[in-house]
Amino acid sequence: MPSSPIAAARSQYLLDLLAQVPDPRKRRGRRHPLAGLLAVGVAAVIAGSRSFAAIGQWAADAGPEALAVLGADRGAAEESTFRRAFALVSADALDRALGAWLHTRAARAGGRLVIAIDGKTVRGARSKAGKAPHLVAALAAVLGQVAVDGKSNEIPAVRDLLAAFADLAGAVCTLDAMHAQHDTAKAIIGRGADYVMTVKANMPTLYRQLRNLPWAAVPASSAVSTGHGRRARRTIKVVLTPSWIEFEGAAQVAQLRRTVTRNGKKTVEVVYLITSDRRASPATLAAWVRGHWHIENKLHWARDVTYLEDKSLVRTGNAPRVMASLRSLAISILRLDGHATIAAANRHHARDPQRTLKLLQAA
Repeated sequence: MPSSPIAAARSQYLLDLLAQVPDPRKRRGRRHPLAGLLAVGVAAVIAGSRSFAAIGQWAADAGPEALAVLGADRGAAEESTFRRAFALVSADALDRALGAWLHTRAARAGGRLVIAIDGKTVRGARSKAGKAPHLVAALAAVLGQVAVDGKSNEIPAVRDLLAAFADLAGAVCTLDAMHAQHDTAKAIIGRGADYVMTVKANMPTLYRQLRNLPWAAVPASSAVSTGHGRRARRTIKVVLTPSWIEFEGAAQVAQLRRTVTRNGKKTVEVVYLITSDRRASPATLAAWVRGHWHIENKLHWARDVTYLEDKSLVRTGNAPRVMASLRSLAISILRLDGHATIAAANRHHARDPQRTLKLLQAA
């Protein structure tokens, strides 16, 4: 990924930002502007389109007036036009433009931007060699995304993703156990942000050292939640960081116990946390960690289940990543508009293209 940071959005309008994405196509024979194709793609995905064929059909049904609003004033493009253009467009440039816009709309928790970082493989886009695109995303809305070749490269890719943001000062980055890495902690602290890292058995020595701390003598804070047929109790204990913790800026460590009861069956998971935020209360830390799973529940789950991303046969060039970016953007726009269920939101917008136009004109 290029090292240039994601700058603040120069325009408040998403449709204007799409015009800043460079068009890699040859001028000769180019009929439809790239910004218009991208805008139509976004609108179609908001309405539930999952493929280039569906995007082409949405464009054909939308009508010339609706397309003109989206910058597609040359009429509806064919499916093949979307396929060729999205295979060539720079996914990095697109993600920078979309990330800049979303950064200005990301919600704060307690006055702080909390960013959850996690990776996802687009399994349906496997090449003939068996490789599938692996994407690392930052979620507050979907602030950014970088592509990696495989799981083994996800760790340094997170540091590339962090470097892409112009301003992380005051933010809190939550990361799963794969990213409990000294270099990642150093990179986050160097940007003026804080981290919350999860430690599990994948780091056996550190996990054992944390487990052996005198937790029995530490006061606990608990909270209970119910829903989806289960009851979950989260109990957290927090102490100052021991001197042997070598993560840069580490200020507190915590034990987090999750006890989940479903259909009378109880499961218990214990993980440990390391954070650089010395002022975070136990309840705040527990809330940040719980919020980290929103990247699974609010982004990855919707892309897989609603948009059937893992079954997508889009495989050519940059198209798999571009389509993943458009799905993430559509999910973020619909969440920002107050929709809790993406499938229902897709149906709502599919019934009337004007709803989608109004949504994007206000974006």
